[in-house]
Amino acid sequence: MNILFRALGDRNRFRIVASLLKRKELCACQIYEWLGVSGAMASNHLNSLGKAKIVKSRKDGRWVHYSLDQKDEDLNTLMKWIERKISDDLELLEDLKRLEKVTSCTPIELRNRQRQKQVTLSCC
Repeated sequence: MNILFRALGDRNRFRIVASLLKRKELCACQIYEWLGVSGAMASNHLNSLGKAKIVKSRKDGRWVHYSLDQKDEDLNTLMKWIERKISDDLELLEDLKRLEKVTSCTPIELRNRQRQKQVTLSCC
């Protein structure tokens, strides 16, 4: 249980969980673009969430997509509580609006922009 709360205790990891509650599934490139961190840092956060059995991943070719791991009923209860608490966090609500810009394009379009080192959250 301690690993679960340590994983959720980090603001960026909490943001990832909130984003997956809203979007159901996100590509790794979308997550690190939205967080504003390096791919390695996002990977560390996702690894911590995976070890705590909060998120799971699936590969689709060279893409890795993340979603909430909903096997544990107790964890589902916690996620429902977190989802209700998101509406009280004005900063997080603004963050989630920015997520819409990141997800407005496909992961391929986003990845191409990241490779071109364009600093923008909107592909379109």
